[in-house]
Formats: sequence, C-alpha cells, structure tokens
Amino acid sequence: MEKDLKTINFFYFCKNFWMSQKQLLSAEDLRIILFRLACQLKETHGDFSKTVLVGLQPRGVRLAERLLHILQHHYKVADVKLSQLDITFFRDDFRRSDKVLNPNVNDMEVGVENKRIVLIDDVLYTGRSIRAALTAIDSYGRPEEVQLLTLIDRRFSRHLPIQPDFCGRQVDAIQNERVVVCWQEEDDEDAVYLVKK
Repeated sequence: MEKDLKTINFFYFCKNFWMSQKQLLSAEDLRIILFRLACQLKETHGDFSKTVLVGLQPRGVRLAERLLHILQHHYKVADVKLSQLDITFFRDDFRRSDKVLNPNVNDMEVGVENKRIVLIDDVLYTGRSIRAALTAIDSYGRPEEVQLLTLIDRRFSRHLPIQPDFCGRQVDAIQNERVVVCWQEEDDEDAVYLVKK
C-alpha cells in the first residue's frame, strides 16, 4: 500500500506540475550505466584502500548505495567506505529563502585526510551543489584528491566551472525542463525522466 501511494504521488506530481514528460533512461538502461560506472571506479581506485565514496544528500546517497552494492557483490571489492554528506547549510543560497530548511543525515565518520574522495550526486546541473560539497568536505580535512561522479550531466546549464570525472549520461535540457531520477526503493521504479512545464 505504501509503495502504491508513492507511485501515485509521483505521477500526480508529474501530471499536475508538468505538462509533458519523456523517459530518458529505462530500468535496463540504468542497470547498464550503474555497472559501467562501478567498473570505471574499480579500474581507477583498485582495492579502494585510500578511497571514500561520499553520497550527497538526499538523492546522491541512493546512487552511492547502488554503486557500493555492485562493487561489493559483483566486483568483490571487500572494503569500500561510504559516507553521507549533507550540504544544506553550505549552499550559497540557504539564507535567501523564506522556506524552513530541514537538514538530512550527515554521516561523515570516515576521515577524509589524505584520502581520495569520490563525490556522488544524481544530477549535475548548475554546479552549485558540488561547490557547496567541496566547502563542506574542507571542514573534515584535506583530501589527497576529489573526484565527481554523476548519473546525469546537464552539460549546458553550468554556473560554475565544474565537470564530472565519471558520468552516466549527458543530457541537453533547457531551463524550463527538469531531470527526475526515480529509484525503485523510493519511487517504485528505476527510470530517468525529462519533464517540462
């Protein structure tokens, strides 16, 4: 029943707030991309002894968890460290809104000093979230290197000179379009949609 309500709520959102939607990625497309990204991480980071995956709250965490599962169960990487980073109060616009901000879980118990950090987020848009994440990471120490992995790169919408090191798919979208990433655990399906007002 709860899953049915989530599905109804998602499609109600699309129906009432967006006039049209187009599926960019199916569940099978997503599965292939996730395995490719995990393989690229394995090739780059080996046994992950010096690497920490950092999922950005809220939606980057789900992507990071999926990649962690693939690395552990399909590529047999035994010790992959995963943290969750909340950037709510590091954003450059958090004081410009009248809306009450509710921070997410911040689980950064793994040290970042001299580690290779992989920031993980579902959609790279203006780059401001990643800038906030870099500022937040600085408060935990000085990494040896920071890389960025994103599922979707909206490449023509950047406000800051930030580019992904690992990218699932590049999408060209105009300003009144939004990329919506759905996960089975939360939205009752794995898919990516481009929705338009």
